[in-house]
Amino acid sequence: MSDTSSDRSSAPTGEDGDGLITPALVDLYLAPADKNEALRSLAQRLAAAGRVTDLDGFLADIAAREAQAPTGLGDGIGIPHCRSPHVTRPSLAFGRSARGLDFDAPDGRPADLVFMIAAPDGADDAHLGILASLARRLMDPAFTGALRAAESPTAVAALVNGEESPTPEPAAPAPADEADPEAEADATLRLVAVTSCPTGIAHTYLAAQALELAAARAGAVIQVETQGSAGSTPLAPEVIAAADAVILAHDLEVRDRARFAGKPTVDVGVKAGVNRPDELVAEAARLVAEAGSAARPATTAATATASTTGGGEHWAQRLRRYLMTGVSYMIPFVAAGGLLIALGFAIGGYRIASAPSVLGHFDWSSSDSWAALLFQTGKTSFGFLVPVLSGYIAWAIADRAALAAGIVGGAVSVAVGAGFLGGIVSGLAAGFLVLWMVRWKVPRTIAGIMPVVVIPLLSVAAVGLLMFVVLGSPIASAMTGLTNWLNGLSGSNAVLLGVLLGAMMAFDLGGPLNKVAYTFAAGALTTAGATPDAGSLKVMAAVMAAGMTPPLGLALATVVRRRLFTAEERENGKAAWVLGASFITEGAIPFAAADPLRVIPAGIAGSMTAGGLVMAFGSTLRAPHGGIWVLPLIGSPFLYLLAIAAGTLVTTTAVVLLKGLRKQAPVASPEPAPAAA
Repeated sequence: MSDTSSDRSSAPTGEDGDGLITPALVDLYLAPADKNEALRSLAQRLAAAGRVTDLDGFLADIAAREAQAPTGLGDGIGIPHCRSPHVTRPSLAFGRSARGLDFDAPDGRPADLVFMIAAPDGADDAHLGILASLARRLMDPAFTGALRAAESPTAVAALVNGEESPTPEPAAPAPADEADPEAEADATLRLVAVTSCPTGIAHTYLAAQALELAAARAGAVIQVETQGSAGSTPLAPEVIAAADAVILAHDLEVRDRARFAGKPTVDVGVKAGVNRPDELVAEAARLVAEAGSAARPATTAATATASTTGGGEHWAQRLRRYLMTGVSYMIPFVAAGGLLIALGFAIGGYRIASAPSVLGHFDWSSSDSWAALLFQTGKTSFGFLVPVLSGYIAWAIADRAALAAGIVGGAVSVAVGAGFLGGIVSGLAAGFLVLWMVRWKVPRTIAGIMPVVVIPLLSVAAVGLLMFVVLGSPIASAMTGLTNWLNGLSGSNAVLLGVLLGAMMAFDLGGPLNKVAYTFAAGALTTAGATPDAGSLKVMAAVMAAGMTPPLGLALATVVRRRLFTAEERENGKAAWVLGASFITEGAIPFAAADPLRVIPAGIAGSMTAGGLVMAFGSTLRAPHGGIWVLPLIGSPFLYLLAIAAGTLVTTTAVVLLKGLRKQAPVASPEPAPAAA
C-alpha cells in the first residue's frame, strides 16, 4: 500500500538508527480499515528499514501469534508481536489509525494506537529489555496520551526511545525494588508474583506493571518476577518467605514453582493479569484472610490447601497444561527418532530392523551399516519417548523436584509394557506426590537435603512401587487390549476411527486436540518397538494424512480462486504446499487466523475424508513423521496418495464455497455484487 502523506517518513526509507524505533517506522495516518492489511503496511516499514528480511515469513509469524490469543489490550491499544527468525534486531513499528482496528480487546474498543513489536529469535537481553520497558509504559495514560497528541513521526520516535518524557509526569508508585522500607513494614499485605507469556515480549511485562499498580491502589507491597525474553531475576528467598500470598499470571509453566509451596496462590493466565489485576490482588487478600496468615512464612496446612485451590484456573485447564507440557517435550524425540528410522528403512529395507548392533559391526563403506546406524539411533531416541513424557508431566506439576520420579516412572512403564498410557499415569502420580512432599514441615537439619536426597529417594521408590506392583499390570493389559482392538478393526469401525482422528487433527491445527490425536498414533506405533502391529500402522497413516490435507487444501484454493484471498494469503499458500507435504499442519494457521469460521470447518471436512479413506484402504505407515518424504515406508502408497488428494479437494471445495458465499452476501445493495471468482 502506498503512502499518502508527506509526514509519514521524516527519515529516508531504508535508513536506520540505533533506537528501537525510528521516524521511518512511524505511520501517523495508518489508512487500512482491515487489520491484516494494516499489519502488512507496518511490516513493510520494518522490511524497508532492513529490520525484517522476509516480509511474508514475518507476517506468517505475526498471524500465528494472533491465532494463539487476541493482542488487543483495551483503551484503544493493539500490540501485535512475535519472535521471528526473519527479524534482524528488536524493533517497533507504530501506527495511528483514525478509524480504529479490531484487535479483539476485552473492552471491545478498536485500537487507534498499534504497536507492532518484532523480536529476533536470538535477541540479546539488553535489546529485549527495551521492549520490556515499552510494554510497561503502555500502562501509563500520560505516555499513550502523548502518542495520540504527537504531530510528527520524530516526536513519536523520541517518546518511545525515551528521548522525551510525556507531560505531565504521572504520579506512579515506586517500583517494588525501590519502595520505602517503612512503607513495606507497615503494609497489611505482602505479595509476590510471577508473569510469563508464550513469546515473553509484551504480556509478560504488561501484567507485571498492571499488578504493581493494582497493589499500590490496594495499599499492598508486591514484587514481580517476569519470566520473559529479557531474562528473569528470581525473587529473593527472603522476599518469598515474607510474602503473604502469590499471584501467578502465566501461560507457560512457572520455573521453580516449588519455591511458593505453602503460600495461598492465585493461579491465572497472563491476560487476566493485564485485564483484571485489581481482582487478582483482592482474591489474594481474600485467600490470606481465609487462611489466617498472621505468621510469616505461611506454611500451615490451611494455607497449603489454599495454595492448590485458590485462583481462577479450572482443574481441567491445569490438567491439560500438564499433559501438553509433557507432549511438547516428547515431540522432538518422536520427530528425530521417526525420521532416522525412516531413513534406515529407506536405505536398508525392512530387514534392517534385525541387523546386529553397529557397536562392533560397522563398516564405513557399507550402506547396510549406515542404514543400521540410522535405524538403531532412531530406535534409541524412541526409547526416551515415554520417560520424557512422564518426566515433564511431573515437572509441570511440581518443578525439578519431580523430574527424577517422573522419568523413572516412565521407564518402568516401558519395562512392564504399560506404554504411553502408563507414562501419563506415572507422570501425574509423580508430580502430585512430590507436590505434596515439598509442603512437609521438617526440621531445619533435614530441610537442606530434602530436594536433593529425601524427595528424590522417597518419590522414586513410591512411583516404582506403584508402577511395578499396583498399576503397571492393569495398564499393560489395557494397552494389549487396545493393540488387539486396533488389529481387529475392519470395515466401518476402522473408517469411523479414521474420521474421528482426522477431525481432531484439523480442529485446532497443532493445538491440544491435534496433539492428542498425534500422541495416540505415535504412542501406539512405538509401544511395540521395531515390530509394530498392523492396526497401529494404519492409525499412524490416517493421522499423518489427515494432518497434511488442511495446508494442502488451502494452498490449492489460493490457486483455483485467487480473488477470494488477499495477496498475503496467496503468498502464504506457496509455503503451505511445502508445509502440508511435510506433515506440518500449522501451515494452515495464517488462513485460520484471518477467517476461522470458514477455514476451520473446511479443514475438518477434508481431514475427516482423508483419515476415513486411509483406514478404508488399509494403508500403513512405519514412520511417525515426514509427509510425502517417507513414501517408501507407506503401505499401498498409491491409495494413500489418493486419500490425501481426496481430502485436499474436499478442503479446497469447502473453503471456496464458504468464502464465495461471504463475497456474494450483500445482495440487497444497490449495485449487483461482483462475481466471487
